Amino acid sequence: MNEFSLKYGCNPNQKPARIFMANGKDLPVEILNGKPGYINFLDAFNSWQLVKEIKANTGMAAATSFKHVSPTSAAVGKKLSEALKKSCFVDDIEGLDDSALACAYARARGTDRMSSFGDWIALSDECDEVTARIISREVSDGVIAPAYSPKALEILCAKRKGTYNVVKIDPDYVPEEIERKQVFGITFEQGRNNFKIDKSLLQNIVTKNKKLPEDKALDLIISLITLKYTQSNSVCFATDGQAIGVGAGQQSRIHCTRLAAQKADLWHLRQHEKVLNLQFAEGVGRPEKNNIIDIYLSDDYEEVLGDNVWKQNFAVRPQPFTREEKKAYLKTVSGVSLGSDAFFPFSDNIERAFASGVSYIAEPGGSVRDDLVIEAADSHNMVMAFTGMRLFHH
Repeated sequence: MNEFSLKYGCNPNQKPARIFMANGKDLPVEILNGKPGYINFLDAFNSWQLVKEIKANTGMAAATSFKHVSPTSAAVGKKLSEALKKSCFVDDIEGLDDSALACAYARARGTDRMSSFGDWIALSDECDEVTARIISREVSDGVIAPAYSPKALEILCAKRKGTYNVVKIDPDYVPEEIERKQVFGITFEQGRNNFKIDKSLLQNIVTKNKKLPEDKALDLIISLITLKYTQSNSVCFATDGQAIGVGAGQQSRIHCTRLAAQKADLWHLRQHEKVLNLQFAEGVGRPEKNNIIDIYLSDDYEEVLGDNVWKQNFAVRPQPFTREEKKAYLKTVSGVSLGSDAFFPFSDNIERAFASGVSYIAEPGGSVRDDLVIEAADSHNMVMAFTGMRLFHH
C-alpha cells in the first residue's frame, strides 16, 4: 500500500486528503486498527523519529506523548519513585517496575497531564501488556510502535469502542535524504535533519564548572533530541531521564524558558505531599483531577477550595498550598538540565532557569552576548556546554 486516504486534512473543509509515497514505494506503516487522520499522522511520524533517536543514542526504551506536532514530554524507561507513580496516576499499575517501556510512557504521560489529554503516543519498542493497560485508561488518539504483543493489541483495539488508532511502523524504514513540502502552492526543499545528538555534542563546556555527570549528560541528550522534534522556538527542562517541561512555539526565547520552567515547577509540585494526599470526592474522574490539581497549585486555588465548591472536588477540604510554601519547596530543587534549540540572546534565560533548579545547560552558543550568558551561568556554578548546532523544527 503506497497510499492511504484520509477523511480530511488539518480541518474538515480541507479535502481531499491522503498520505502517499511519491516514489511509488509502499508506505512504511500498517494501520492495525482505527482510521488515523492528517494531524494524527503528523504526530505519529514526528513522535516516532523522536523515540527512535532516543533509543538509538541511549540504548534505553523510550516513549513520548505528542500533541499538535510537539512533545509534551519524552522519557526513557527508568523506574519511578513511589511519589512519582502517585503523581502520574500509575501507582496501581501491576507489573509497572518490570516493564521499562511502561515506565517510559508513565513518565511521559504524567509530566504535563493537562497538555497530554488526547495525545498521540510513540513507543520505541514492542508495546507490551503493561504499557497497553496504561494507555487503555487515558484519553488518547492513537499509538505508533514497531510491534505489539498479542495481548497489548487486544487491549488497544478494544479502546474507544473499537475505533482506537493503532499504527505499526517498519523500524528499518529510512526516508529519502531530500524532503519537500508545499506552502501556498510553492514547494520547499531541504536536506533531512540527520544530525546525530550524542555525548560528543557536550564536550565544549564553556563555564568554569566542567563537571558533567553521566546521568546529567543523559538528561541533556534527552532534552536536545526532544527539541529536535518540537516546534520552534523551544526550550526543554529534563531530569531523571525525562523531559519535565517543554516550552514550544514561542516567538521570544525568554517566553520559551518561562513556559518550560512553569511546567517543570508544576511537575515538582505535583510530587509534594500536599498534592499526593489530596482526597478527591467520589466520582471525580482522572481528567477532572488533573484540572483540579492545576488550579489548586495556581494563585486561583479558591476556584476549587471555596466554601461553595470544595465539596464538588474533595471528600476532605484541603489546606491551601500557599505561594510561600511553594517557593520554599521549589528552592530545594536542583540538578535539573536544560536544552535550548538556539542560543540564549540574553542572560535573563539563565536567571529564570536557575530559579527552577537548573544546574546543567546545553545550547548552541553564537550570540553576541555569549560572554554575559556564560558569566550568568558561572555566577550560579552551572555547567554549560555550547553544542554549536541549532535545532529548529517547523
